[in-house]
Amino acid sequence: MEYISLAEILEATRGEILVKGEQTLYNNVCINTKIIKDKDIFIAIKGENFNANDFIVDASKKGASICIIDEIKYDETKLNNKTYVIKVADTKKALLSLAKFYIGKLDLKVVGITGSTGKTSTKDLVAAVLSEKFKVFKTLGNFNNEIGLPLMIFKLDKSYDVAVLEMGMSDFLEIHNMCETAKPDIAIITNIGMSHLENLKTRENILKAKMEITDYFNKDNVLILNSDNDLLKNISKKNYKLIKTGIDSEADIKACDLMVDEQKITFRILDKGSLIKNVIEVDIPGRHNILNSMLAIACARVMGMEYNEIAKGFKRLEATSMRLDITKGEKFTVINDCYNASPDSMIAAIDVLCNISGNSKIAILGTMKELGNGAYDAHKKVGEYAKYKNIDLLIALGEFNQAYKEGFNDINKYRSFKSYDEVVSFLDGIIGCNDVALIKASRSMKFESIVKQLENINVKEVIEK
Repeated sequence: MEYISLAEILEATRGEILVKGEQTLYNNVCINTKIIKDKDIFIAIKGENFNANDFIVDASKKGASICIIDEIKYDETKLNNKTYVIKVADTKKALLSLAKFYIGKLDLKVVGITGSTGKTSTKDLVAAVLSEKFKVFKTLGNFNNEIGLPLMIFKLDKSYDVAVLEMGMSDFLEIHNMCETAKPDIAIITNIGMSHLENLKTRENILKAKMEITDYFNKDNVLILNSDNDLLKNISKKNYKLIKTGIDSEADIKACDLMVDEQKITFRILDKGSLIKNVIEVDIPGRHNILNSMLAIACARVMGMEYNEIAKGFKRLEATSMRLDITKGEKFTVINDCYNASPDSMIAAIDVLCNISGNSKIAILGTMKELGNGAYDAHKKVGEYAKYKNIDLLIALGEFNQAYKEGFNDINKYRSFKSYDEVVSFLDGIIGCNDVALIKASRSMKFESIVKQLENINVKEVIEK
């Protein structure tokens, strides 16, 4: 974190000093007293189940230089005498405002990425490609909301050329607020699917919410879209530059000569109709990741990169864990895609399962969250797709087992269970040599516990040999 003065903090947050301390040097911004370090700025955020204003004394004793609060719930006599206490109207807004001020002090390009699915994969791809030419920072994990994004911004310093920031949302104005803070120079929208229908009701509303990423755009900004998506293909140029990428649609930059293998994708590029000589190879599975890669290519071109640099950049890919991690064990193969789930990403994962060589193809699928009134039909359609792709066994675990069963419509190749242990116990008895198992559900389902137990089975088989 670059230096920021007390006066700047007060100006950015519109705060008032309640307690004058001694420490005016700051290392980082923190919202969790469990990980706070000496000289950190502690911002007390109210959550659903806690109020961090209750922990000011703890933060002070652990060495916080400043505690920013919006409620007075501390005993001043118990504070470390080095700690300033600053009161603001709303600590969540103060966090965003301070991050806005901070990123404004840095000379870097900001790439904002949103979409119903593929945000994290696209973030990883963009960061990999750009790293061939620039020093790049990318969002860590899922720090992609109104609290996570500003915390990522405070990780930046003047050594970076580019910040690749993921932006998630569940309702209107969330992306708007993040963009007011981060002011992206380039925005990427991966697709518009069904995630967040619970709040936004229609895909058209999801599109409106995602398009908030352009709310602070002008003629110098660039929006990059996946035009293979039915709603994004109709977006037209406004007061900013627009680039469309795709495979099957009309697009400025298109992929052709596709090859999808178990562990990688290979393709060539048509740039405004001209075939580029470079062959692009990316060590990540799935046809959908060609679409994500095309978004990264367009971003790199906007940043002035040549195609030979782009091809080299993809070799730097460091993918986020639990996103189509493929582990070939001594007995069977596991596809760990437990990070999140939506109808589009379920279909993409089933495609990957079908592309991997093996005997029986087994899909262990759980609940897809935030689908609102369309949830039952969405799970049913995923079951139908699994049947269409001739999956050998569908195992369901979660609140929509019946929907999967109805869609799959093959009682001989379908099983449902109520617990992780039941799933693993069943698989331990039937999974065969060279079988392939896909494990996928929304993050809150914690399906990685199934993955760990299956990995233990693979290890056990090796020991028993």
